[in-house]
Formats: sequence, structure tokens, C-alpha cells
Amino acid sequence: MDSYSPDELLNQTEKADAERRSAPRAVVVYEAIRGEGDWELSRPNEELAWSATAAGMSMGFSFIAEAILAARLPDADWTPLVSKFGYSIGFLIVILGRQQLFTENTLTPVLPFLRNKTASIFGNLVRLWSVVLLFNIVGAFAMALLLSQVNLFDAAVDAELVKISKSTIHSPFFETVGRAILAGWLVALLVWLLPFAETARVLVIIIITWVIGIGEFYHIIAGTVEATYGVLTGSIRVGEAISVFFIPTLIGNILGGVSLVAVINHAQVQKVGNE
Repeated sequence: MDSYSPDELLNQTEKADAERRSAPRAVVVYEAIRGEGDWELSRPNEELAWSATAAGMSMGFSFIAEAILAARLPDADWTPLVSKFGYSIGFLIVILGRQQLFTENTLTPVLPFLRNKTASIFGNLVRLWSVVLLFNIVGAFAMALLLSQVNLFDAAVDAELVKISKSTIHSPFFETVGRAILAGWLVALLVWLLPFAETARVLVIIIITWVIGIGEFYHIIAGTVEATYGVLTGSIRVGEAISVFFIPTLIGNILGGVSLVAVINHAQVQKVGNE
């Protein structure tokens, strides 16, 4: 076959269209997310706190939607495959609503620090993590308190809420850490995919978070709503919620988000940049 030059076959409009349809290079995605991380690090505490509180409350809708679907579906082997789509609702609200979720921050603000490892940026990163995690928990507690104290649903849905809450403490410590690593990896990877998902953003969010739900990969904020509800309704002890769920899940989510996505993707881009 004879070789040809694109200049011989494509006009200027077609060349532009071909460029638009090509997948962005890793360094382009990296820079888009790093810029987002710089902006996150510049936000004041009060702004972060309000956004994080809203995110914690919004994640309660994953808990609610999953319970409603499970209560309305027949008791069959395939039921979780459908009911776990409800788990995506909170993530859709948080991500599309630009609310501050702790697991997203295992990726975006880490990139500026990896690019420029200074004490001031590290301190700012710790500040952001601390504020967002604290107020995510405040929001999650507020939603769990509402669900436990106000009669909002029928007995079937309430039973599913209790069942889901108990699922947060059914794994041993290191198994929970492992499952949480996978959740942290997937959420951070989701953030990596979104800048160029364009019209597929909703579908990408639903698919990735559905996998987290169906795989029973522990997410620190979604699970905090569930575990706190269990504590407030008496089906889980406080010590269990902290030692069996919260601590290993927090460790795993951070390890998954930072080491398996941010560091790996940063190293990939740094290698390209050094060639």
C-alpha cells in the first residue's frame, strides 16, 4: 500500500475534527487535574467546611436510594445488582454539584504537592484534608440523625437501612483495608476520568460507583452515614463502628487514592516529561 500524508487527504476542517476526536494525552489530563488541585488548596476553611458538610449529607442519598430499591425489589440473587445503582445517587449529587468529598482529595490536591514538595504545600494539603474529612463526617452524622429520629419511610425500607448499616462491620480489619483501597482507587480514578468524559460524565460516575457498591468496597463517607445510622438505631456499637469500619476504611481509602492513582499517574507523566 502506498504511503500518504494527511495533508493530501484531509482539509483543514477535517484535520481539526480528527484532532478533536483523538484521546487527550496523559499529560493533558494531568495538568487539568493539577490545576483543579491548586484551586482546591487555595480555598478558605469556611468555604471548604460548608461544601464538605453538604457533601456528607448528600452521600446519605446513596444509603436511602439503595434501601428503597432493595425494599421494592423481590428477594432474588440478582436484586443487589439493581439496588446498588442507588449507591450511585449520592456520588452523582456530590460530583455534579461540585461539593467537597474527602476521597476526591486523595488525588487532586496531591498532584501539586508531588510536583513541588515543600513544607508549605504539605501543610496546606493536611489543612484541606482535615477540614474536608471533619465536615464530611458532620454532614454524614446529620443525615444519619435525621434518618434515625424521623419516621420517613415504611417498615420495609427501614429494615433495609438497618441491613445495609450492619454490612459496614462484617469484614475483618485487613480485609476492610483491602476493600477500602479498591474504593479509594476507583474514586480517584473516577476523578481522573471526568475532565474529558464530556457528555458521558453521568454514565462514568454511575458505572464506577456501581462497581464500588456491588463489590462492597468500603467508602469512608458513604459508609459513615450507614455506620452512624446503625449506632443511632442500636444495631451497631460505637466501638465497632470506629475500629471495624472507620479506621481501616480511612486507611484504605487514603492508600488507594494516593498510592495507586496519584503517585502512579504522576510518575507516568513525570517520565514522559523527562524524555
